[in-house]
Amino acid sequence: MGYNKLVRDNIPEIIAATGGRAVIRILEDEEYLTHLYRKLREETQEFLESAEVEELCDIVEVIEAIAAAKGISSEEFHNRREEKAKRNGRFERRILLIQTE
Repeated sequence: MGYNKLVRDNIPEIIAATGGRAVIRILEDEEYLTHLYRKLREETQEFLESAEVEELCDIVEVIEAIAAAKGISSEEFHNRREEKAKRNGRFERRILLIQTE
């Protein structure tokens, strides 16, 4: 069965443990980012269809991998998120902007 998609690190071992054989290759940097972007779309679509917390966790995992691939540490990523939240706020108040005048 063909997949041609980015999978989590332990998937080849999981396949082997169930008697299967995974044919894999390691992606180069640019290719890796391309596949991470595809994975983000895939996981986001799965979350939108299911609203399952597991899918939301997958989205966060992919976002963190993208940040790391771009050379941004978890700490820097968190700091940038906090700075933006201080500047623009969060989504806690559930504000829907209708229009500006």
